[in-house]
Amino acid sequence: MKQLSGRELLAEHAGGAARPLLLDVREPWEVALAAIRIDGCNTLHIPMNSIPARLGEIDAAQPVVCICHHGVRSAQVVAFLERQGFEAVYNLAGGIDAWSQQVDAGVPRY
Repeated sequence: MKQLSGRELLAEHAGGAARPLLLDVREPWEVALAAIRIDGCNTLHIPMNSIPARLGEIDAAQPVVCICHHGVRSAQVVAFLERQGFEAVYNLAGGIDAWSQQVDAGVPRY
């Protein structure tokens, strides 16, 4: 499984790499509480349990970075997407909690 830290995600984005889709697999209340925004990157919110039913909404040709609270749920989604044939899919290591600690302290921790 491929993982990216928040800093690696920003560095790749700044370096002109293909802009990933940020796939947030948390529950709606979590997204309302704290979210990652990166200029130029689209964010799609699909709770983890809804991924199989909504798979068609995710473009397999675009890099996808899966996000959750600590990186556990998103790792499960990455594994599922890989089994579905997605090649450029990454887990955000440490989730939004690590993002808040390492990249943007303005993102609330919960």
